[in-house]
Amino acid sequence: MISTMIVVADTATARIFTADSADSPLHEIETMVHPEARLHDREITSDLPGKGQGGNKSGGHAYQGETDPKKHEVKIFAKQVAIYLDGARKANKMASLLVVAPPEFLGELRTHLSRDTGKRIVFELNKRFTHCSPAEIRNQLPKYLTH
Repeated sequence: MISTMIVVADTATARIFTADSADSPLHEIETMVHPEARLHDREITSDLPGKGQGGNKSGGHAYQGETDPKKHEVKIFAKQVAIYLDGARKANKMASLLVVAPPEFLGELRTHLSRDTGKRIVFELNKRFTHCSPAEIRNQLPKYLTH
């Protein structure tokens, strides 16, 4: 069944909802959790950076990783959510897509969505609502969802 799909996400949780009609309540169909995003940097990295020795053997400096571990985890999770949404579109389970997420996750999610899935986005809201009930989330969306 083709319906409106709503994703409410942040860096650690993505809740996927559908709406049967343009003004119907939301039905939660999937919850994705990425607990690594809630860890501190020191818990994500397995070791301290290595040390290099100066050219004159007088002192060293620590090597810095190229990527912030927390940002890396956000990218991983955004890609997982994008794969799920792309799969739903390919299976004809999504007519349109509404996305509710804080800016740091919304931007990352956009970069991982396929072009065809990105075209299905009809509404975006830059808010963190993963902790809200379906009725509270529905009240933040347009009164009539687009099909």
